[in-house]
Amino acid sequence: MPTEQRIEGVILAAGSSFRAGAFKPALPLGGKPMVERCIEGMHDICGRIIVVGGHEFERLQSLVQDIDGVECVQNVAYQKGMFTSVKTGLSHVRGGRCFVLPVDIPLVPRRVYEKLLSADAEIVVPSFQGRNGHPVCCSSTVIPRILREPDEASFRDVLRAIGFRAVPVDAEEILIDVDTPRDYERVQQMFPLP
Repeated sequence: MPTEQRIEGVILAAGSSFRAGAFKPALPLGGKPMVERCIEGMHDICGRIIVVGGHEFERLQSLVQDIDGVECVQNVAYQKGMFTSVKTGLSHVRGGRCFVLPVDIPLVPRRVYEKLLSADAEIVVPSFQGRNGHPVCCSSTVIPRILREPDEASFRDVLRAIGFRAVPVDAEEILIDVDTPRDYERVQQMFPLP
């Protein structure tokens, strides 16, 4: 497949998960680690998925090493903030478009990815009832500009400065993130026991 048609994914999983009180990528959801749930949602659409690790990198590697099409890369500067992981992941993208998804938003269904790909814009963000969520879909043409931003920047501010198209989707899952133990309990209830 030509490079400009290749779709790739970036999953941000480098943080220390301080507020969650546990290593978020490994938290089980329906018998699978959270990072694997993120991969599942985009796996059939993305020819390659880049998982960006930092905190407990070796443990993260062990969670994804047996999944086809998944590559784990290390962000040595992860303690400077999430945007360093965005930059690390995007610097490894070789396809024409890519998705960027934080590991703590594990429920995004396939139809959201498909809807974002149907929009003709350099940066596309899904929205549900007027609230923007994840994943962010980026064209490779905009990646060099994102990579030039300082490590201390916020991805949200960078997207706002560059400009993006918000695409309404019928999926509240784009807003459901796991920041705290209470969030995790709520998300667990959405999965039947294995």
